[in-house]
Amino acid sequence: MKKPSWKPLLSVAAILLYSLFLSCKSGEKLYNKGRYDQAVVAFVKKLQRKPQDATATRMLPDAYKQAQLAREDRVNEYLRSNNQLKWEAVRNEYKALQSLYNSIHNSPAALKLVQPKDYRDAITGAQENAAEMRYDRGMSLLNRGDKASARQAYEEFSAALKLIPGYRDTKQKRDEAYQLGVINVVVSEIEVRSPYFQFSADQFRDYLVRNLQQRNINQFVQFYDERIARSENLRPDEYIELRFFDFVVGQTYVDRTEREVSKEIIVGTSKDTSGKEINIYKTVKATLYITKKTVVSKGLLDYRITNTTNGQVLRTDRIPGSYTWLNQFGTFRGDERALSDEDKLLIGGRDMPPPPPTDLFMEFTRPIYDVLARDLQSFYSGNNL
Repeated sequence: MKKPSWKPLLSVAAILLYSLFLSCKSGEKLYNKGRYDQAVVAFVKKLQRKPQDATATRMLPDAYKQAQLAREDRVNEYLRSNNQLKWEAVRNEYKALQSLYNSIHNSPAALKLVQPKDYRDAITGAQENAAEMRYDRGMSLLNRGDKASARQAYEEFSAALKLIPGYRDTKQKRDEAYQLGVINVVVSEIEVRSPYFQFSADQFRDYLVRNLQQRNINQFVQFYDERIARSENLRPDEYIELRFFDFVVGQTYVDRTEREVSKEIIVGTSKDTSGKEINIYKTVKATLYITKKTVVSKGLLDYRITNTTNGQVLRTDRIPGSYTWLNQFGTFRGDERALSDEDKLLIGGRDMPPPPPTDLFMEFTRPIYDVLARDLQSFYSGNNL
């Protein structure tokens, strides 16, 4: 019978001992660098694995004391400051101390060496003071009655609710701040010079408004179709005026060209004087008659964003767009063998009618739409409110 090998067990034991040694050295290094919180955690972990460890037993009490002194000193500094948001910083210090309390309480060996302080009440008190300060700041901003202040008030009330969910009537006040701070942007109906294209222009506008709404560019900006706003008696804060002008739809150009082509082809073989076989070539020719038909649609869109309260123009621009529909076809006269593969494709084409004018209108407005949507997203996601 083969005797069991103790080498693997010895290797595992050696690894564990080395790991404990490193843990202890790590805790000591952290302590010497003044990183007392981390040193406490390292020593507690060491005691969980080796409850009688001499270094951890000796150094843990002082590491905890130093961590406690450092954090409480910072708490006192914050309390002496005039920073209105100091209670949030105080709460963070207490939470860090409570984390050390929890870490020590999870280790019986560590708890025999240190009686940590429970900071739960201190955290609660700091959170209440912090929430009260955020609430008071929010009310002060809300009472100013302007949109910019209302949006700041919304953020203050949100911060208070994050500290203490359900704090007083904060949610109600936050909703009130939002309603006051929101910017209602109405996108105008688009006038075009030809009634024939009015439906296409309306489609352009409808898709734009729908897209802006779905993108949720800014939580304080709501976009409306002018017809909807009118039916709901909504008073716009800003007005986006859109106008297509100087546009041409379906302007047709026809270009006819004639081109001679030739190619050398092998028509047989023969033998030279030495008896070697050689190819016999012949030049074949053809004439190509190509018709190239292009239908061009292009135009400009003017847009202007206006503050309806004071009439101030906030942004204005002109965006060009174009679309060219192309169709090529042709015939040939002569030897088909002279044609290249590209030539044959042209010969295979046929004269086709262009798309309807309304489709051409939508095609040339597509690049305009892309630029306009990017412009508006950039404008309303920035600091222009």
